[in-house]
Amino acid sequence: MTEERITETRTPWGDLHTTHAVITEENRNAGSGWLIVLIVLLAIAVVVWFFNQPSDSEIARDNALAAASGAIGSAVGQIGDAAWQTGDAVTNAVAGG
Repeated sequence: MTEERITETRTPWGDLHTTHAVITEENRNAGSGWLIVLIVLLAIAVVVWFFNQPSDSEIARDNALAAASGAIGSAVGQIGDAAWQTGDAVTNAVAGG
């Protein structure tokens, strides 16, 4: 905001003195407001990043469990095949013997 002030003063002898002043007010707090907003946003980003890190390890754990359960399923299938082969062998031995 700019304000212009003109002051006229008369001396006792009748002389006229004029003073001309321009007063300018600057808002110096505007920059600090943006700085505070930037710091808050940066802090929020760090917190979000920090809390997302455990979820990556949880995903890795879930993937490991899925792989392990797949391996267990394959082993169970092999055991089932072996049981069928043993049953067939027993049936052939009884029928042939």
